[in-house]
Amino acid sequence: MAPHALEHGYPTPLPTPPNERAGGSHELPYAVLASTRAVIDGRVTPATIVMSTATGKIIEVYESVVPASEFPRAAYMDHSPHILLPGLVDAHVHLNEPGRTEWEGFETGTRAAAFGGVTTVIDMPLNAIPPTTTVANFDEKIKAAQGKCWVDVGFYGGIIPGNASELKALVRKGVRGFKGFLIDSGVEEFPAVRTEDVTKAMRELADEPTTLMFHAEAIPPISTSVGDDVQWSLPPLSPTGPLTSYQTFLDSRPSSFEEYAIAEILSCAHIAPSLPLHIVHLSAVEAIPLLRDARARGINITAETCPHYLSLAAEAIKEGDTRHKCCPPIRNQTNQDGLWREMLRPDDSVIKTVVSDHSPCTPNLKLLPAHVPGAIAPAPAAEGDFFAAWGGISSVGLGLPILWTDRARRGFTIAHVVRWCCEATAAQVGLAHRKGRLAPGWDADVAVFDDEARWRVQPSTMLFRNKCSPYEGRTLTGVVRETWLAGRRVYARDGGFDGKVGPTGRLLLEPRTV
Repeated sequence: MAPHALEHGYPTPLPTPPNERAGGSHELPYAVLASTRAVIDGRVTPATIVMSTATGKIIEVYESVVPASEFPRAAYMDHSPHILLPGLVDAHVHLNEPGRTEWEGFETGTRAAAFGGVTTVIDMPLNAIPPTTTVANFDEKIKAAQGKCWVDVGFYGGIIPGNASELKALVRKGVRGFKGFLIDSGVEEFPAVRTEDVTKAMRELADEPTTLMFHAEAIPPISTSVGDDVQWSLPPLSPTGPLTSYQTFLDSRPSSFEEYAIAEILSCAHIAPSLPLHIVHLSAVEAIPLLRDARARGINITAETCPHYLSLAAEAIKEGDTRHKCCPPIRNQTNQDGLWREMLRPDDSVIKTVVSDHSPCTPNLKLLPAHVPGAIAPAPAAEGDFFAAWGGISSVGLGLPILWTDRARRGFTIAHVVRWCCEATAAQVGLAHRKGRLAPGWDADVAVFDDEARWRVQPSTMLFRNKCSPYEGRTLTGVVRETWLAGRRVYARDGGFDGKVGPTGRLLLEPRTV
């Protein structure tokens, strides 16, 4: 029997909280969630989870459904047969506040996360103005986030040319890792880094408790494509065909861009051999052998991928449907199949995590043709232009059902999803000691998942600020019935968001440790 399994048929009596002894608050001091199915330490088992509403921590986990009568001072809910999951940790989200809050903000982005059982998001350092590249800029970000978050929020810092001297101070300030671009990021306040900038950042961070991450695209020295430059150019500099054709866009960012960028990063890895390296939103299967070989040689490098690379395919993208534009691009079905094969390897996969890379914008920047859902009227002059449209997929809060919809075809289990989206993402950002597990002492963050319900993605179920996503109109399998944060229910499918609880998400600013 597990260490915290039910002993002798009865749970350990719960302690009386201090405020109750003193005749204080009448709020029930404990919440108890039970189900015939829960994911506990990689296994699906019956479970009863006892949570403190005062500390926000899990007190005990019993591997059986303990009856309500055993918890007289607790709010008790039996969710059988739905699955109790650890709250998801989405380690790649662009919340864009301050500066571009009309694209997304802390309140709307975290509400959308809670809708999908995500209880922790890690905010990317760019697309906000100012970006999180200095301590002063980080202070502005923290101020903007206060009192607005429905889930817990952590933050990444950025590496750009000239900010190496700020990096250690940002670690002390509480950033969970750093991200840099090896190609134009699309926003002028977050320029790409060159090899000398990567070298400086590695030297600064060599002995720090952090992770150095890269948007791994770079234009090889010899290329028939003009790559990202085409975003700022007019025809005839564009590559092979019409700008409204997705294939034209795909041709402009071939897999060789990812291979070349990863090779550049690996060439610098010896500078800081103990520093974890990470490739964000890996899309190209051709890059996987490079990463596997590096790991075999002892280089500490991992990769993540995203639901859109695992569920969408280039062949199905229609003319001008710029909702699908992202960088790196969505590749073909064969490539998608290869990503899944890597993730489901019985041995050590290089793809450790699945994250949303929620990168929204206002609808006008997507340049959608009038017939595409999410388009604005009147249609923009460059409608359907994949090179002029903003690149990014909106999907925060949709990742769990997007993945689960493919579970029969791909042959994975809910335990795989917990590993990719809870345990490994928490570890990636230094939160494995409190996030990603249903275990005593961990944060009482829980998603109640109905794995059989089918539902249609509509604007009313896309809670991010701008209702523009390639998933609109799709029927997905699996829906989150409730989301619990720190022992309190913040969202219920049948009742919405708890106004009495409000946006009580915490900012995760405790400095990361080894």
